[in-house]
Amino acid sequence: MVGDPVKGAVVVDDMRDDNGRRSSNGDRLTRAFTAPARVMGRLVGLSGDADAHPVPPQPGERRDAIVDCAIYLDGIRQPAAGDYREALVLARRQRGAFVWLGLHAPDELQMAGIADAFGLHELAVEDVISAGQRPKLEQFGEVHFLALRAARYVEHKELTEHSEVVETGQIMLFIGPDFVISVRHGEACRLKPVREHLEARPELLKQGPWAVAYGVLDHVVDLYVEAADGISQDVDLIEESVFARDSSGRMQRIYQLKRELVEFKRAVLPLQRPLQLLIGDTPEVTKELRKYFRDVQDHLARVVDQVSSFDDLLISIMQARLAQVTVDQNNDMRKVAAWASIAAVITAIAGIYGMNFDFMPETSWKYGYPMALSVMLAASYAVYRMLRRSGWL
Repeated sequence: MVGDPVKGAVVVDDMRDDNGRRSSNGDRLTRAFTAPARVMGRLVGLSGDADAHPVPPQPGERRDAIVDCAIYLDGIRQPAAGDYREALVLARRQRGAFVWLGLHAPDELQMAGIADAFGLHELAVEDVISAGQRPKLEQFGEVHFLALRAARYVEHKELTEHSEVVETGQIMLFIGPDFVISVRHGEACRLKPVREHLEARPELLKQGPWAVAYGVLDHVVDLYVEAADGISQDVDLIEESVFARDSSGRMQRIYQLKRELVEFKRAVLPLQRPLQLLIGDTPEVTKELRKYFRDVQDHLARVVDQVSSFDDLLISIMQARLAQVTVDQNNDMRKVAAWASIAAVITAIAGIYGMNFDFMPETSWKYGYPMALSVMLAASYAVYRMLRRSGWL
């Protein structure tokens, strides 16, 4: 094998059979696909699992970001793919074949060789390395770049002011005529189930790289649906606690759920525009695949409606809770004022008879003191009954 200095690809040259005869390109491709005994040793670890061992790196090249690399011919995974450069060359020599390269959190050095081999634009490569991109669909020549945010619901026993409700991550796809590169950041959405699901449906996978884009989008939106259902349960619990008779709904819990919902909205709402472009303005997407993308759009629209309703409902719950706090404070102030008025009656009587005048009625009377106390108690009780009937106590 020799390297192509222009494209950075590895070209298979002068392959011979067991009798020393030169074989044709078609024979070489068939042997590469059907001779796993000779090439499986180079694929140790490329099982599609995030814990698999990566392909052995070439001198001076880091490859630990590679999760899986496979060639698909007519929707069927071939026995071996080898190095991604070799896999790309083989796929380009066979009609109906493409390469699916899976990456997890690559850095700049790890992306350098991949970008050179597949001809990726430097701006899209920068987005892949930095992550944290807003969902979007861009085109660089024959290669489309699709960025989306994954989100999954985090199970928790009860919602507190520190609970993590939604975990988000980033997924980016490079979609070319004969390859697709999936890049994942974070653990919110693993792509192994997507690969297994598509490999079980070769009639769909034979549609090419855009079928992979559909599978990833469908899986991400399914996680949105699950997250929306989980958030719905949390909102119901918050609402019940706020409007319960012995209300214990704390504002911190409502605010925490509101913050998590905002993070979820950042993943869901911007994805509507890329899906609309895929359905209407992307000629590379076949008519058959557009039906699948429309189904994903329908599911996404349902989640968007739910998110909007959650947002409005949480705002209403927050306002209701603030109103409850204000009412509770007013009730407390009324109780304080009521008891102060009762004390004022006693203070008024005591203040009058506490004046140091020589000629005051009943000051020399034998029963003056018990009578004053009796008047104080009677007046206080009368005021208490009056305030009790009015609801202040």
